[in-house]
Amino acid sequence: MSLFIIVLAYLIGSIPFGLVIGKSFYGVDIRQHGSGNLGGTNTFRTLGKKAGIIVTLGDILKGTLAASLPVLFHYSGPDWFNPLLVGLFAVIGHMYPIFAGFRGGKAVATSAGLLLFASPILFLALLIFFICCLKITKYVSLTSMLSAIAGTIGAYFAGEHLLFIIMIVLTIFVVYRHRANITRIINKTEPKVSFLSKKK
Repeated sequence: MSLFIIVLAYLIGSIPFGLVIGKSFYGVDIRQHGSGNLGGTNTFRTLGKKAGIIVTLGDILKGTLAASLPVLFHYSGPDWFNPLLVGLFAVIGHMYPIFAGFRGGKAVATSAGLLLFASPILFLALLIFFICCLKITKYVSLTSMLSAIAGTIGAYFAGEHLLFIIMIVLTIFVVYRHRANITRIINKTEPKVSFLSKKK
């Protein structure tokens, strides 16, 4: 049962909402546009606000649903088995989705969904932090990385030891997946959030 839940969590994380929404409603493969990424940011830039919001919410809920699987199946599992670990596999699925040639998103939204399950208060605090930081920096990538770091710090001070460890792993994921963005930020070629003003 543990293996089944982990595999199911990965498959849930692998659902490429950006690809599904783009092809089904816009006739567009967003992997061929913008950054080529399947996440919410590239969806915003390529398809507009409505599609971006839908994809972002879908990616968030993937993490929440995956982390909820042990509860939904009424299964506690062995000592090492934990909803946070299950949710981690959804994040891996989001980054490397089997349904999209293992070319996925950058771990941010699905990680947020995992955090929503584990600590709704910390999730809301980070959401506020994200919005404020984005308004200041205008960089989604930089804001995402700073939010991941802030979440790790928040988990530490909250005394949530397992969540703290998971947040460290998630932060590593987020920073690693944004390595190209880091280079562009340093070179001052990273695009800002002008896409938020587009009407589509």
